[in-house]
Order: sequence, then structure tokens, then C-alpha cells
Amino acid sequence: IRDREYRPEVVFHAAAHKHVPLMEGSPNEAIKNNVLGTYKTAFAALKYGARRFVLISTDKAVNPTNIMGASKRLCEMVVQAMDRVSCTGEYGLLPELGRGEESHSDMQGGTRFVAVRFGNVLGSNGSVVPLFKRQIETGGPVTVTHPDIIRYFMTIPEAVSLVLQAGYYAKGGEIFILDMGEPVKIDTMARNMIRLSGYEPDVDIKIVYSGLRPGEKLYEEKLMAEEGLRKTQNDLIHIGCPIPFDIEVFLGQLENLMETAYKNKDNIREVLKEVVSTYHPADQ
Repeated sequence: IRDREYRPEVVFHAAAHKHVPLMEGSPNEAIKNNVLGTYKTAFAALKYGARRFVLISTDKAVNPTNIMGASKRLCEMVVQAMDRVSCTGEYGLLPELGRGEESHSDMQGGTRFVAVRFGNVLGSNGSVVPLFKRQIETGGPVTVTHPDIIRYFMTIPEAVSLVLQAGYYAKGGEIFILDMGEPVKIDTMARNMIRLSGYEPDVDIKIVYSGLRPGEKLYEEKLMAEEGLRKTQNDLIHIGCPIPFDIEVFLGQLENLMETAYKNKDNIREVLKEVVSTYHPADQ
């Protein structure tokens, strides 16, 4: 009954495990949730004829050094593979992943699959700003992982508006990259928040450097060197030219990766590196 009742025209897929250190410690769960979750959601969109499927990706997918970023790069590749299958109608290429069987029968197709890649969103769950605010309110210390760490930021209204526009521009297979301006030094942000609260950094409220967490980068990138950029009608939205890869080979590798994840094998990182060539773990 629900198959007939709920037929969304546009699907925005934002669900994912996003906590970098936790995913470093639980790599198989990261792959099962982020990658298989994306595959199954995209499959459903394709099967029931959604017009557009928009994946919310991250700048951590670029040259990833952590499991979370590598999993999101895989999600981008899933989206690009799905778009190819949607365009060609080669539904038989799609593997049956996870527990239970996916049915290729009665595929409606015609879905345009795209990804939108951007950085941190101020005020979102996990944002550093509420954390700093709480630490200041309790008298500190304010914890910054590294004095030189930088990140890209935008507000929730900016992110939502640009994601909606990118979905409108979608022709299929693109990775849209949002212009987030200049990166912000987290240490500077922390000191400014302390001053705006009426205190003096390192005098009234201490700043403590806690060290980079597992898998964490000093800086994030917005695109890989091979991708390049194309313009859109909006100066804040660009298109990264997709890196070509063999769709059939990728889907076969994806099956092997999922089997590895479901069996909770210890070699998940090695298998992941075979699929995502740009993945280079921070500790290797």
C-alpha cells in the first residue's frame, strides 16, 4: 500500500554517521550505515521513479584520511553509478546488497542522481560553536584540537538554499561544490567568541589544545586536483568534473566491501583503499 501512497519527486539524502573519531573506531558500522544506507535509499528512488536524488556530501570526501570521509566519497560514487544505470536502464548491473533482496522488477527509472559537497554548518548538530558557547558559560577551558586547524563554514539558511538550487540545476551525475568563502581558523573563532562574551582569552578563560583526534585533518579540501570546476548560474555553486571510473567494476567492488563490513572483518581499510583510490589513512 505504501508503495502506491508515497511517491516523492525529490529525495534529499542527508542521513549518515558523521562523527570522525567514532567512525575510526567502528569502520564496519560506518560503511554499513553510510554506504549501504545510501545505496538502498538511491535504489528505492530509482525503483519508484523519483525525479531527483540529492546526496548531501562533505569536503571530507576529498582525499580522505579518515573512514567517515572515505565512506562519503563512496556515497558519491554510488550516486554516480546509479545515475549511469538510470540513464542506460542497465538495472541488471545493480547488486543485491545487505540482508534481503532488492527487486529489479518494475523499475521506473528516470531519476537524476547528484551530490552536493560542502563543509561545516554553523548551528547544526555537532557544530563547534554550541560547544564553545557551553564551555565559555561554565568558565572554560575552551578546547581546540590544534592551534592551526582550519575549517569552512556556512549558516543553515545558506546551506539549505544552495542545496535546493543545486538540486534544481541537476542534469544527472554531477558533484556540486558550494563556495564557502575563506576557511576559518578554529583557534581564532574560539578567541573571538570568548571576547564577545566579555572575557579575555587565556586570562579569564583558558584555551586548551587537546590534539588532533583519530582521522582528523588540519584542513579540508573542496575538490580533488583531477576534478576541475565548471560554473553554474549561481556564483556560489560550482560543478566538479567527475573522475571517470568503471561502473561495473565499482559495483562488484562494492559487493565485496559490503560482505567485508557485514562480517566485521579487520581488513576493512585495505578493502576500502582498493575501491577509493584517494583514501590514505592518516596513520599510514
